Amino acid sequence: MLLLLLLLLLLLLLLLLLLLLLLLILLLLLLLLLLLLLLLLLPLLLLLLLLLLLLLLLVLLLLVILPPPPPPPPPPPPPPPPSPPPRLLLLLLLLLPLLLLLLPLLLLLLLLLPLLLLLLLLLLLLLLLLLLLLLLLLLLLLLLLLLLLLLLQLLLLLLLLLLLLLLLLLLLHHHPHHSQ
Repeated sequence: MLLLLLLLLLLLLLLLLLLLLLLLILLLLLLLLLLLLLLLLLPLLLLLLLLLLLLLLLVLLLLVILPPPPPPPPPPPPPPPPSPPPRLLLLLLLLLPLLLLLLPLLLLLLLLLPLLLLLLLLLLLLLLLLLLLLLLLLLLLLLLLLLLLLLLQLLLLLLLLLLLLLLLLLLLHHHPHHSQ
């Protein structure tokens, strides 16, 4: 009886472990879905960043190109016209290294981020496979415990039958002596 109770407790514990593993698998699937969403959203976010940078550059260029409202100048000295182009050229010369630095970085991000997310997805898939293997092992353990339960019951039945046979033999052996 104690053995049967212990085996039943083990079965209950294994069932609880199976439930926990199923919950873990569900959580990992949710993480996979979130990562796929990130994979879809990341290029859009990078494009938005690029557009924002371009807008900032355009605003800076407009600020440089458009001259400030000049005060009424005296008529005799003619102002030199090539004064705005140097400012524009200076700004372009200042912004070109920044652009040359930013564009490769953004391209690298565009290339590397999906690769990193794919690696994460592969790792999560491996974890899922491991959890499925654990589930299979637990199911095998459950089956083994059920088989052990059945074998124990059969052994108990056999023992009972043997005891009954021994009792019958003893009774049969004891009765003829009395008759003599």
